[in-house]
Amino acid sequence: MAGSGGSLSRSGLRGREAELDELRTLIASVPQTGSGALALVQGEAGIGKTTLLAEAVARACEAGFSVGLGKADELHHIVPLSSLAACVLHGDQPLLSGDAFADLARHHDQRIWLVERLAEAIEARADSVPVLIALDDVHWADQLSRFALKHLPARLRTSPVLWILTARQEPAGPAEEIVAAATEELPTVTVPLGPLSGAAIGQLAGDTLGTTADERVRDLLDGAGGNPFLAVEMLTGLRNDDDASAEPVPSGLVLGVRARLRSLGPETLRFLRLGAVLGRRFGFHDAALLCGQPSTTLIPALEEAVRAGILDDDGDQLVFRHDLLRQAVYVDIPPSARKVLHREAADQLVSAGHRPIDAVSHILRGAQPGDEEAVTLLRRAADDVLPVTPGLAADLMTRALELVPPARPQGFVVGEQAIVCLTRAGRNREALSTGDRLLARRPPLDVFSRLQAALGGTLWNMDLADELRRRTETALAVGGATPEVGARLAALRALALSRGHDLDAAREAGETALRAALTVGDRNAHVLALFGLGEIALNAGENANALERFTALSAVDPAYSPEEIVAYQHMDDFNTGERLLLQAADNAGSFRQAMLLWAQAQQHLGLGRLDDAEADFVTMERLEDDVQIPVQQVNARVIRSRIALLRGDRDAARQHLAAAQERLAAKPNPGNTAAVRFLEAVIAEDDGDTGLAVDKIRQVQEEGPFMRWRLLRTWVDSAIRTALSGADRQLAEDLAAQAEAHAERNPAVPTATGIAAQALGLVKNDPAMLERATALLGTSPRPLVRAAAHADLGQALLAAGRKPQAVAALTRARATLAESGAHAAAARVQQVLDGAQAGGHRAATKQRPVQGWEALTASEKKVARLIAEGHTNRSAADFLVVSPHTVNTHLTSVFRKLSVNSRVQLANVVVALRDH
Repeated sequence: MAGSGGSLSRSGLRGREAELDELRTLIASVPQTGSGALALVQGEAGIGKTTLLAEAVARACEAGFSVGLGKADELHHIVPLSSLAACVLHGDQPLLSGDAFADLARHHDQRIWLVERLAEAIEARADSVPVLIALDDVHWADQLSRFALKHLPARLRTSPVLWILTARQEPAGPAEEIVAAATEELPTVTVPLGPLSGAAIGQLAGDTLGTTADERVRDLLDGAGGNPFLAVEMLTGLRNDDDASAEPVPSGLVLGVRARLRSLGPETLRFLRLGAVLGRRFGFHDAALLCGQPSTTLIPALEEAVRAGILDDDGDQLVFRHDLLRQAVYVDIPPSARKVLHREAADQLVSAGHRPIDAVSHILRGAQPGDEEAVTLLRRAADDVLPVTPGLAADLMTRALELVPPARPQGFVVGEQAIVCLTRAGRNREALSTGDRLLARRPPLDVFSRLQAALGGTLWNMDLADELRRRTETALAVGGATPEVGARLAALRALALSRGHDLDAAREAGETALRAALTVGDRNAHVLALFGLGEIALNAGENANALERFTALSAVDPAYSPEEIVAYQHMDDFNTGERLLLQAADNAGSFRQAMLLWAQAQQHLGLGRLDDAEADFVTMERLEDDVQIPVQQVNARVIRSRIALLRGDRDAARQHLAAAQERLAAKPNPGNTAAVRFLEAVIAEDDGDTGLAVDKIRQVQEEGPFMRWRLLRTWVDSAIRTALSGADRQLAEDLAAQAEAHAERNPAVPTATGIAAQALGLVKNDPAMLERATALLGTSPRPLVRAAAHADLGQALLAAGRKPQAVAALTRARATLAESGAHAAAARVQQVLDGAQAGGHRAATKQRPVQGWEALTASEKKVARLIAEGHTNRSAADFLVVSPHTVNTHLTSVFRKLSVNSRVQLANVVVALRDH
């Protein structure tokens, strides 16, 4: 805290010794432990947060930290990543060059990708020196910076990175969200700053006035309420007031600042007020433009403002010495004048070459309904930020729509863009409500069609397939759509029909839509038509057709590469799936990362790599939570529950079931419903309630054949065993017939033909048919499917009295299950072997411990060794050919199982293991 005309080098620290000691301790702990920590300094405006942060930064610099210091700004909280920019771009050794930072913001449209790249830059620096990231006034941070701050501390918890944030006290504000996200992952402390004591205020008065405060001054300072900034401003105003002995200085800040400004010339006052409109930090040239004067004529005003201690000049921009100073000057401008000045500021900034987003804060404060230029600026800004911060884009478009008078046709165009942005942000109900309000105004037919097409993605996300079909059919029937919009409507209709029972009609509609899209050359329609045809093929169980559609779709839009990979897996072509996953890993910024992890998890699951599949499902769910767009969370929890049962972790299996049921309530589509019902059947059978298990399987049957086959493609054998255990032979035969029909649709897929034979063998209790199943599955790449078939064969052979052959089949099943990590399933097969008195062939199935090095999975051990050797998450990911997110998931598990908190501690553990 600095004031004019006197040294205040310690005034801001008066009475803050305990708080400074707490920060000193935290600063010392980070390099000692080699792990991260976070501190939040909280208090009201002017209480000394900035000064305490500056002192902490100075101490960290003395301790050898690489420091990134930034400050969020009230009028720049709209610009994505503007708050964190100073933290990574400024300082003696910036974490990122300006060009590298600009490349992040300009070329990549993935929030998760961008945060990971920032993490890699900080991690690389922390590999050689402890790092401090300090951000002042985080309550004004932009959305993308807040998103990054919610994830970076936890992501970098294993590196010596200290985060110190300051914020005003706001219940459930951004600062609290950031701390809450970090609390479970790394040490966090909150340092509250309360009012200074009377003694500290007295010392501060002496610092400012250069003499001991008399009784009159002490009485005045009571009005500061222990706030050091208010006290200093009062004291400085008192010292600068020529008539101070005659009139006491008013206690209010605005009046106090007025007292300080009395001696300033009128041009300086005007300059300061216009600067206050531009924000706490502003360019001299921008202020001159707003003043309507050449820059040279304003130099005297600038110099006087700096001399008075109101402004600082950092060489690039002018800065009000404190937010409260700027606010005090700002509120002295009449409200009507403020609006006009903000509107003029927006025009001036855009005219001077600034981006639309840089002018948005002024638009939001100054625009009035009917301001078409403001609407245009908001639309351009929304387009710019949509890829990275769709929530902000949605907010901007909502405001733009409010500025358009209802009678103007422009409202429909703006509304259509608002629907797209709201849908992209996951605010589907708002999007639907916005669209319906616009439709209620009875727009022209061409506009009606455009709005219904824009709402297509909204309705699909909300699982309202019937409503989507109804609306698209209505729009197509009334006519008036352009050929491009008509093609999109036709594609959306086909997509909606993919959820119906008449898949032949759906396929015909999809083919028609695809032809229309190709004829008019509309890319959106092309993508929608191919996606719809792929969904139809999957629901029909036609794997080869689905692969053809998704391969074509991926060629048009590489973001759909995950769907292509999964389609290859359904064809048992895991080699091509692996190749495509490697290609996607090389272009991680281009794909939907959560969906890509879903495809990678399915690859691991299909190949029997349960540990790696589990890690990918965990990572995928975390990424979906990060962007608040849950797509596969129900299915992931269902699979994780089954993995837990295979491993023998019954408690985890039930926890995953509860999580799946909770997520089903939020997204109750037919596929999710069928998946949860099936899992309820599996858990019921594990609990010994066969009747309930059979009932749940029947409920799965009721969801429709297409959803059954998307679910039971490789799990139908389990459903048949449940039905037979419950003496429901008709259900078992129905399931076996469906398996046979599925095999007929997919004769080139060994898993499909082998499971069909296995299903028939189970229903007929036919060892010969089960032997045929194992033969067919001999070329299937899915070891868990092969193991289940060998286990069924072994038990059938035992029942037939063919003990040697049974033991061979069971031994093979047990070994495969154990190799995949399915230890509980392997143990169950071992029990059957023991019952067959096959002790001579016994191979114990070893359960992994829960703590220590042997608790680590094979992949976790690889990651641990690489990190111990000095690899970053990125270089370890490149070495293992996985995503950095997956490495982070493995590393989290490693730290938990080894009870370590830093990379240094991990390295010590690995070295000790080598020594022994």
